[in-house]
Amino acid sequence: MKKILLTILTASVFILGVCMPTKGEAAALDRTLSFGMSNSDVKELQELLLTKGVFPYHEATGYYGPITKESVKKFQEKSGLKVDGISGTQTNQKIQTLKSGDMGRPVAELQRLLKAWDVYSSTVDGIYGSGTKQAVMNFQKQKGLSADGIAGARTFSKLEGRASSASSAVKELTVTSTAYTASCEGCSGTTRMGVDLEKYDDAKLIAVDPNVIPLGSIVEVEGYGQAIAADTGGAIKGNRIDVFIAKEADALTWGRKQVKVRVIR
Repeated sequence: MKKILLTILTASVFILGVCMPTKGEAAALDRTLSFGMSNSDVKELQELLLTKGVFPYHEATGYYGPITKESVKKFQEKSGLKVDGISGTQTNQKIQTLKSGDMGRPVAELQRLLKAWDVYSSTVDGIYGSGTKQAVMNFQKQKGLSADGIAGARTFSKLEGRASSASSAVKELTVTSTAYTASCEGCSGTTRMGVDLEKYDDAKLIAVDPNVIPLGSIVEVEGYGQAIAADTGGAIKGNRIDVFIAKEADALTWGRKQVKVRVIR
């Protein structure tokens, strides 16, 4: 009897190990996400919503609350989909497709993949501009895909053949830092990636030069903490950053100083 049970157990483990996808193999956003859920898929959805400029919060929390639901509805409306605030099959497919105008960490990851295939030679800046679109088109032509410059599921399935060589290492550098508020002169209160700093003034967020720190990066800033690079500025060029501080008095106290930063991802 023990032998039979052991055989059944061994077979079950084998089937689970062979037939069930591992975390790395599972398709991204392959299940319906809705209000009240809390998991890593929701966090990925939030990062993609931020990439599309429709997520006003500064952090992907992994919780599908009212902010996420309203952001999904906004994306669905812009994309001509049924507006229900539920991220189902059509919404998931559409939001994972990257194209011109998108910006953030998913775009930076796409650019690293394109570099691994030697079709992209520009800076990994997290901005889906003309250079990224052309690189995607060149790759699509190489692989016999429709060369539309849009990175959808078929393009990604081909790109991921070299995913292991496209990983990014932690980057450390010293930068000149200043501080800004949501109501500073020339500021709109909304960052380039769509974060609403007036509504969510608890944000840990910095403005960067994307040629140095890609948009969407998570960055540790000495004396400030962990922040998202979700904004740019006319004066922010090279090794310079602007840290967001809600109160003007505190921003003035920060002043102008050299700080060390670590670009984590």
